[in-house]
Amino acid sequence: MAYRFQVVVDSRDPHAQADWWAETLGWKVEPSDEDFIRSMIAQGHATEAETTVHNGVLVWASAQAICPPDQVGRRDRQRFLFQSVPEGKTVKNRVHWDVRLEGDDKDEVRSRLEARGATFLWEGHEGPHSWYTMADPEGNEFCLS
Repeated sequence: MAYRFQVVVDSRDPHAQADWWAETLGWKVEPSDEDFIRSMIAQGHATEAETTVHNGVLVWASAQAICPPDQVGRRDRQRFLFQSVPEGKTVKNRVHWDVRLEGDDKDEVRSRLEARGATFLWEGHEGPHSWYTMADPEGNEFCLS
């Protein structure tokens, strides 16, 4: 049996991270079900303190997910879930993701991402292949290749 999975990223601000990564990857922030959230509060299963308003929409405060635009709402979608944690990042990631640029100019993409809060860390090479290792606004490493 093959299992599905999602990548979960600990974040200080899951909504800002979801917005940043959705824009970076050309993905979509998964829509909030405001009626469901309100019904959970009304039934006593959640409190208003567990919610926030982000970009004018009622959302769960502790997490936000993104997925490819053609997969929104599908059960089998690819997914990053950004979840709130109290501590900031303190050490190098043991796992990172590679953003494959599919022909886009690596230097141009690097400049755009730096203008949006990413940090260039180093350039790597292996044979004829090269990549940039970057950090997102919360310091999570990723590569551009």
